[in-house]
Amino acid sequence: MAVPVFCNSCLCEPRSPTPLFSLTSCGHIFCEICLQKGKKDECLICKTACRTLVLSKEISPDIQSLFMGVEVLCKKYSKEITQVSEFQEKHRKHLLAYRKQKIAKLEESLKKVTQQMQQIQCMKPPEKTTPLLFSSASRNPFSIPSRKQNVSSSYYLHSSRPSTSETMEAMEIDPVPSPMRKV
Repeated sequence: MAVPVFCNSCLCEPRSPTPLFSLTSCGHIFCEICLQKGKKDECLICKTACRTLVLSKEISPDIQSLFMGVEVLCKKYSKEITQVSEFQEKHRKHLLAYRKQKIAKLEESLKKVTQQMQQIQCMKPPEKTTPLLFSSASRNPFSIPSRKQNVSSSYYLHSSRPSTSETMEAMEIDPVPSPMRKV
């Protein structure tokens, strides 16, 4: 049911022959008789400056919607809202599918790289795990290893090629200076 139109001044409704009704920019409706009684470009109700638009079937849809029943507007806009919602949902799903596919590819690449790293680590000889801070050579590189310590066992704990400090540790150093050496 459309909103009934009536003059905001004399409260008359459209009848046959239908007088023209006008809508003011301030939101009031007047019949052509009352509109002629007032001042030009001034509203009869609120006395503000305004423009008028003759109501007809040729007015813009935005103005026409002001006179439609609420149930008609609800149906019209719910259909438009449903179309917009379906459109946006379709594009969200498309984007989500793309991102899921990208994540799957990245996870696969990560898995391959992890496997490659594990294979490389299995092929490498074990690296030195004991820091030099705890060895006797780090305290004094010229210290004499104790006779109780098995010098050759330290080679198995470390890499196949002994470091300089390990070599010095394995060497027996004579604490007494040689007569040939100047001290």
